[in-house]
Amino acid sequence: MAKNTKKTEAPAPAPAAAPQAPAEPAGKPAGGLFGYAPAPESPAAAGDIASSYGHFIGGQFVDSSGSEALKTVNPATEQVLAEFARGTAEDVDRAVAAARAAFTDWSALPGSERAKYLFRIARIIQERSRELAVLESIDNGKPIRETRDVDLPLVAAHFFYYAGWADKLDFAGYGPNPKPLGVAGQVIPWNFPLLMLAWKIAPALATGNTVVLKPAETTPLTALRFAEICRQAGLPKGVVNIVTGDGSTGAALTAHPDVNKVAFTGSTPVGRAIAKQVAGTRKKLSLELGGKAANIVFDDAPIDQAVEGIVNGIFFNQGHVCCAGSRLLVQESVQDELLDALKRRMGTLRVGDPLDKNTDIGAINSAEQLARITALTDAGEAEGAERWSPACELPGTGFWFRPTLFTGVSQAHRIAQEEIFGPVLSVLTFRTPDEAVAKANNTPYGLSAGIWTEKGSRILWTASRLRAGVVWANTFNKFDPTSPFGGYKESGYGREGGRHGLEAYLDV
Repeated sequence: MAKNTKKTEAPAPAPAAAPQAPAEPAGKPAGGLFGYAPAPESPAAAGDIASSYGHFIGGQFVDSSGSEALKTVNPATEQVLAEFARGTAEDVDRAVAAARAAFTDWSALPGSERAKYLFRIARIIQERSRELAVLESIDNGKPIRETRDVDLPLVAAHFFYYAGWADKLDFAGYGPNPKPLGVAGQVIPWNFPLLMLAWKIAPALATGNTVVLKPAETTPLTALRFAEICRQAGLPKGVVNIVTGDGSTGAALTAHPDVNKVAFTGSTPVGRAIAKQVAGTRKKLSLELGGKAANIVFDDAPIDQAVEGIVNGIFFNQGHVCCAGSRLLVQESVQDELLDALKRRMGTLRVGDPLDKNTDIGAINSAEQLARITALTDAGEAEGAERWSPACELPGTGFWFRPTLFTGVSQAHRIAQEEIFGPVLSVLTFRTPDEAVAKANNTPYGLSAGIWTEKGSRILWTASRLRAGVVWANTFNKFDPTSPFGGYKESGYGREGGRHGLEAYLDV
């Protein structure tokens, strides 16, 4: 690969070609009564994207010990954004050594002093939120209004929240004077690159640990920009280290003998492999894996409100959400009314340029993910389910998939059992609350669920019987840094967020 010429500064910004916006957004409001003029955010707001990146180790950007490079592309245009290093075992060794060297001084700091750094990082994130939101949309494919209005505010909020805990750990319920674990090896996914970084780094630093983080191979850019923020905040060298690469890099990190804590968010098969890898060691492990959430609509639910929750539950972030409400369980007596309203609403969704502020559904993150979505939806049709999508013309370049609805789905269908991780909703029906609970729990996953009803007693009855880590009532996909998040069964174990998220990084 083309190596960095400067090792003591951020990579020299060799100007990359300005990302090209895709064709006119494809979705149109139902009936065509109210059109939208394009309202694109400027890709220049993302700042300079270097042509080539190395790793961030010991407070400096450094070249990789290997020569292999990977490329990250804009999913909406298929344009190459930058090359980045494929981390080797030697690179991981250097990063872990830097984190270990920094641990002694960082863990010895009073919590109030660590909190100052986290507060400073949070403020810088707020100040640079437009830049980070645009960069995230370019690298990931998600709509700018989601990165701008959801992701970035939550990223800053997590650093603010855990900064507040840093000097109060004695009162967190884990005993007096709880101790940090040491070096945390963290591997994050591509669906919420910067938010997942915040979920992991903020509590680790607040509790006195140091970090080596490996971002996803399709979305490394905001993690590398976060490295610049760490330097801007004056964070001591080695406290945060970022090693880019693919699955082999992540495996080298989670297997490293000097890592004390492994945190992983991603697919269930990879999580299962990591669990086997660390079994028998003294490493602490938390896993946040796949999901196949049920969104349950009872016959007394407010239909219009439920439709909005269903749309948000499955089409937010193109369905690239572990806790997406990908199974709709609707009571038979309101099925027709609900589906008519849902189809009308789906007809208003706009699919197209992620940087257009009117876009509802952006680009699928990669060609590989698009192929998986396509294969599973084809299987749904082959098994007899009825497929429906609103009419829309997709852009000619990039990775796109129409919002899709399947009816006539049975519990045995692959689309009802396997995580599609795309904008695809499977509809099943039920007659009684007991049947709804049985069908909702008939999945190997247990990450989240939703309940729609006007009766508080029914909410409590249903929620207490659902085997899911998070249950939303008359809403969906609501997140807050003060609230724990995590699953059961093949959705993993451990909790992130809230006071509960501290435990994963403390020796208790």
